[in-house]
Amino acid sequence: MRMLRRVGYGASASLFAIALNTPIQGGAQIAPSPSPAIVRLDGGLDALVEPGEKITRVASGFEFVEGPMWREGRLWFSDLVGNRMYAVTPDGKVTLLIDHAGGLNPSPPGSFSGSNAMATDQGGSVLMLQHGLRRIVRLDSQLKMHPYLERFEGKRFNSPNDLVFDRDGALWFTDPPFGLAGLDKDPAKELPFSGVYRYTDGKLTAVVRDLPEPNGIGFSPDGKVIYISNSGPQKFVMRYDVGVNGTLTNGSKLISYPDDPNTNVPDGLKVDSVGNIWSTGPGGIRILTPAGKVLGQIKLPEVAANLAWAEDGKTLYITATHSIYRLRTKIAGEMPVYGK
Repeated sequence: MRMLRRVGYGASASLFAIALNTPIQGGAQIAPSPSPAIVRLDGGLDALVEPGEKITRVASGFEFVEGPMWREGRLWFSDLVGNRMYAVTPDGKVTLLIDHAGGLNPSPPGSFSGSNAMATDQGGSVLMLQHGLRRIVRLDSQLKMHPYLERFEGKRFNSPNDLVFDRDGALWFTDPPFGLAGLDKDPAKELPFSGVYRYTDGKLTAVVRDLPEPNGIGFSPDGKVIYISNSGPQKFVMRYDVGVNGTLTNGSKLISYPDDPNTNVPDGLKVDSVGNIWSTGPGGIRILTPAGKVLGQIKLPEVAANLAWAEDGKTLYITATHSIYRLRTKIAGEMPVYGK
């Protein structure tokens, strides 16, 4: 996550009169906005999305939604500014799962200090990233939090942001400074870099140290390529070849954006089953071939932060500022290695 232009947050999630695990319908209202649109830039998009397919808004009324994960018939997601974690059914029934999900109670108003991305692990439990306490926790069956990873070489993480498991069961995650009020200049920052990490067999390795703001992360279907978005100050998506024991080589930019500080940034990304990359960025979500060709763009009335393949694999959920959106696709997405 990161929005350099934090505009129009609308109704606060704090207005919700809800108790833990109590269903709510849709959340608070937001102002009318232009309809979502799919822009076709290449005929190859027709094989991915049916011409005329509509994007629907499933739920709204949050402060800044992020970190979507499909689990047990619902989309789990974080309100990063509202400091809460929710689940929503396909018909729009929203349930609050965890209050103060980022670990701080209270959290600084308007800060990106809630929870962020989540993933089901090998044992079926959930790993959740916390900006507030700058760590990764494991959620048990009662949604109680247990510390999982908190430090690298004795120093606290910046604010773990996004994560993915590879085919061998190793956990990869990004750690930009977005949860720190002063970002890289924040006095609480302990690490001298913003890393991309790999964790397996009890060993934590910083596999990338030279990206200023690593953010979204995902693998090609064969696991031989990893994609990592960088939010700033230069905006781009990197691709690397993945070798033995997670070594990365041949890093190159898949797509670059103008370095305009007043536009939105590359954030989350996901990959479909034939290797196309669906990447958030300035102006919407680009659908890219593995060679970096832009097939189309998903435009929303809000800022798209992240995505998740869900349901039968041919449903894409999008977290965008205040709302959750859904799009049916003709092709399946690359589903997480572990699911439930």
